[in-house]
Amino acid sequence: MHPEQPHIAEDLGICLPPKEEAELFKWFLACLLFGKPIQRQVAERAYMALAAAGLVSPDAILRAGWDKLVRLLDDAHYVRFDFSTATKLLHVSEELKQRYGTLTNLLAIAKTTRELSARLQEIKHIGPKTAEIFIREVRPIWYPIRKLAQGQAE
Repeated sequence: MHPEQPHIAEDLGICLPPKEEAELFKWFLACLLFGKPIQRQVAERAYMALAAAGLVSPDAILRAGWDKLVRLLDDAHYVRFDFSTATKLLHVSEELKQRYGTLTNLLAIAKTTRELSARLQEIKHIGPKTAEIFIREVRPIWYPIRKLAQGQAE
């Protein structure tokens, strides 16, 4: 995904405003897929395939295992990165659970988007692009402008 082609969670049927963990993790999963240098349509197809298979939580991804993830990614034509992405999804799901339990907990701990970005990038396989994509959609919901007015600059 490229900045000139912004992608909105809503386009994937993900509803972030209620601040529900399930929807937040769906967006996080999509960001993990969009963070690779791959065509937008392919990343969307891969997300939809994982979502259709019910793999929209860390536990579901871990239960699915590497072989099933690779098969779903291949079916969505996410073949160039299928092995590495399956490994990444498993590792990130496990590390997220170990470090924070949930994304909601991570967002509660991170007081600014800068801190959120740093914490995300401490997780192996998450780089600046994935963090940027994720934060772009959660910033207006979890880090509203009023925090800036209170002196908590980003």
